Amino acid sequence: MKITSARFVISNTEVSKCPKPVLPEYAFIGRSNVGKSSLINMLAGIRNLAHTSAKPGKTRLINHFLINDKWYLADLPGYGYAKASKEQKLLFERFITEYLLTRRNLLCVFVLVDVRLPLQQIDREFFEWCAAKEIPFVIVFTKADKLGKTELNKQLNNYQNELLKSWEGMPRYFVTSAEKRAGREELLAFIGETNRIFKVL
Repeated sequence: MKITSARFVISNTEVSKCPKPVLPEYAFIGRSNVGKSSLINMLAGIRNLAHTSAKPGKTRLINHFLINDKWYLADLPGYGYAKASKEQKLLFERFITEYLLTRRNLLCVFVLVDVRLPLQQIDREFFEWCAAKEIPFVIVFTKADKLGKTELNKQLNNYQNELLKSWEGMPRYFVTSAEKRAGREELLAFIGETNRIFKVL
């Protein structure tokens, strides 16, 4: 798939104010500071489409972007941000949960994971929650350029070994680097293939 246009549409915390669910949609979520905005910008080919920050927890809203006038990319707040207040965490949890459970045109959730780190309990719990709620998701490993090939393969094997302790099979995953633009074609090809199954409800 070739990206010919990408534009910001709306930010909000109310699912009812999201764009009408008439186009395929993909949500991006992950722990704070996982490199979500950088990955979105790399995919779209626009440096500042999603705002990046060295400070975790910058995304506080559901941000919708329209890609190629054919599908939506939804940038969700990061989870596990320790400095967010209790009230903010509850707000994030409430509107993110509502969005994931009720957004009819949501075809897949891209769960971003920093490949340099061991499997975090909060990520494992989110995978399990998505599976229990029958929400389609894939794992997107980020920051792969920070590891050598041997260490990268070791980390991927570690994730597989950990997840296979409780899963029948390893969830589908992609390995990416926003800096090196690695994984871009694979992710866009996956989105292009998945768009074909979309039907307006």
